[in-house]
Formats: sequence, structure tokens, C-alpha cells
Amino acid sequence: MTSNRAVEPVFRARIHICNKFLTNFAHRKTLLFITEHINAYMRHLITIITIAVAALLAIPAGAQILAVDHQKEFADSIKQEFDLGPFFGLYKDNYFTVGTTLGKKPTATNSDVKFQISLAIRLTNATLPWNTFLYIMYTQKTFWNVFERSMPMRDLNFNPGIGWSKPFFSKDRYIGKMTLLVEHESNGRDGPESRSWNRISLCGNALLSENLAVHAKLWIPIIDGMNNKDILNYCGIWQGGLVYTTTNQKFQFGLTVVKRKGWNLNANTILEGSWKVNPKTNLNLFMQWYQGYGENLIDYNVYHSRIRFGIVFKPKFMSDF
Repeated sequence: MTSNRAVEPVFRARIHICNKFLTNFAHRKTLLFITEHINAYMRHLITIITIAVAALLAIPAGAQILAVDHQKEFADSIKQEFDLGPFFGLYKDNYFTVGTTLGKKPTATNSDVKFQISLAIRLTNATLPWNTFLYIMYTQKTFWNVFERSMPMRDLNFNPGIGWSKPFFSKDRYIGKMTLLVEHESNGRDGPESRSWNRISLCGNALLSENLAVHAKLWIPIIDGMNNKDILNYCGIWQGGLVYTTTNQKFQFGLTVVKRKGWNLNANTILEGSWKVNPKTNLNLFMQWYQGYGENLIDYNVYHSRIRFGIVFKPKFMSDF
């Protein structure tokens, strides 16, 4: 038999090797965990920095709300639009797009058609006190799996609301608009696939220069859907963004950031670009990239990164978000 003294050094050596392996493995797992989280935080930090830098670069030193070329005529046109109608028009962007998931081979399950119809109807002929206006808004967003066999509509999101809007003017300059909005959003389904919530929102946009506009929206949620109690973790509590339009009005680029619940740097980002085909028409070629959660209600808690291309029809002056 082998003596205990002969076995002991071998046993200790094996223990040392095992401890070293476990230590290295733990360090690697820890390093991988830290790296993944740093990368996630850096992506969102870069997004926020991009918004801040773009806004600062677009505003000349010493400027506040800026006058743009022919601002008086522009302001008069907006005043006439609010005072005289039309009483039925576009609310948000109306688009029809098709696309697929970024970074993966396109398939019937990760590619789809997405389109949005958004309208606003003014409820009163007369201007309300404080030069305000009352509207009914309706937006419908559809996700259509056209590449699958039966071409099913995967999800339809219905978003009606009523809004009280106030445009702001200063010295013949259009500054922006603010709206108090009560809205509902659901997918019209019953049972386990039902998704529904309500929001009391304060939203607004402002024209900072001839080329740059900013927008923001903050809401108080009222969650009545039993199957989406955690929707704030994915669909957020506020959003903000900017829109840059070239001087010739042909190209427009927009970035919207939807802050999800929590104090960490988690957000959904929407990057858009459009090109006006003809100055005399409202037809624009359109690109949209959505990255994050909450793009639709049926799988609001599933991450998506999809790029789509199509056409868009925009409101006459400024889009709502």
C-alpha cells in the first residue's frame, strides 16, 4: 500500500490545480458579466450624449427659441391652420414599411410589415379659452407577418385619445405646442393575449432653429391589463427626441429615446430617416430602426432590433410622437 506521506503531496497538488481552475473560471465569468453590462450601459450613454451634442451644436451661442427664415409667414400659416382647420388631418406619421431583424438571416418569422395610421379630428369650430383647441386622436399600429403561410396579422395596437392643445407664439415666431392627452392603448384581444393600459400624458414640441426641433412626452400610467402589470419596465415612463430637417426640406432625420422604468441607463431607441420624393407632394421614402422593448403590445417584454424601409406621409408642419 502507498503511504499517506507519498499521497499527500499529490493530493495537495491536485487541490491547488482545482482551486486555480475555479478561480480563473470565476474571474472569467465575472469579467464577462461586467463587460456585458458595461457594453449595454455604454450603448445607452452614447445615445444620450448624441442627443445632447446634437442639440448643443444646433443652437447658436446666446440663442433661445430662434427665429427662422420667413418666420412671420411660417407663424401666420400655423395660426391659420389652428384657427381655420382643416378639422380632420394627420396626427403622427402615417407609414407603410417592410423589414427584418438586424444581425440575423431574414426568415418568415423575423421579417414583417409594419404600418401606422394616425389621424386627429378637431372637436370645436371656435377657439377655446387661452387660445386652445380640443382634439380626438386615433393611432393604429399593425404588425403583419406577410411572409408566413397564411399571412396573419401578428398584432394590432389601438391608441385612441382626447387632447387639449395650446400652440405658443412670441413676436411673430412659432415656438411650439403643448398637449394634455388622455389616451388608451390595447391590442383588442381577450384572454391571456390581452394587453391594455391608459396614460395621462403631457407632451410638447419646440422649434429651436430652422433645422432642429425637439419633442418630449411624460405620462402617468393607469395599468388595467392583467397580463401586462410590468409594462413600465419595458414601455417606459417618458420619452424625448429630436428631429433634424435639411434647409431644402428634402431630408429629415429623427431620434427618439424612450426611458424604461428604473434609474439605470436603459432605453428603447427609434432612429428614422426620410426623403421627400417631390416638393409638391407629401410622399417620402422612409427608414425606421427600432431597438429595444415595447415595439408592440403582444410581446412588449421581448427585445427587438428591426430595420424597415417603406413610405411615409407626414403632418403638414410637425409630427407628434
